[in-house]
Amino acid sequence: MTQGLADLDGLVRKRIRALRVAQGWTLEELAARARLSQSTLSRIENGQRRLSLDTLVTLARALDTSLDQLVEDASDDVVTSPMIDAPHGLMRWPIKGDPGMTVVRQRMTEPPPEVASRLRAHPGREWLVVLSGTAILVLGNRRYRVETNQAAEFPTMMPHAIGAEGGPCEILGIFDRDARRGHQRTDD
Repeated sequence: MTQGLADLDGLVRKRIRALRVAQGWTLEELAARARLSQSTLSRIENGQRRLSLDTLVTLARALDTSLDQLVEDASDDVVTSPMIDAPHGLMRWPIKGDPGMTVVRQRMTEPPPEVASRLRAHPGREWLVVLSGTAILVLGNRRYRVETNQAAEFPTMMPHAIGAEGGPCEILGIFDRDARRGHQRTDD
């Protein structure tokens, strides 16, 4: 086995044990959930038994995780660099666990539009938290004041807009795949 595969093998075994311990389960409890013997599970965690694909799938299900999350390369575990969208004043971070999700940090200085025709509607959901200042969230004909450390979540099929009130505000938003696409079409 090459060094890279040996490292990944060891990492997968550590993840299995760590997930079991995090759930507060004994070897016996996880073995029962996975329909494996306690001895087999112990040998898997300790590197004394070969990992097979069918066993990994069984363990992933028993641990309520995905096979992808068990076997992803350790170098993929941490995302540190945002993508900068300077023309729109945005910093974006992809969410590793769900490539369809995106985190966006945005500084806003303008109030939301007053004209209903400038509100957007598209499939998806958005979630935001105000990091500083006060934001105004317009949903249809309703206006919500969202202050520092407050959050809002809403379906984006409702015509909506977000803007600042009384000075600049900074928000951190999470967009699902559909909401991200809706904003990319209108922002570009």
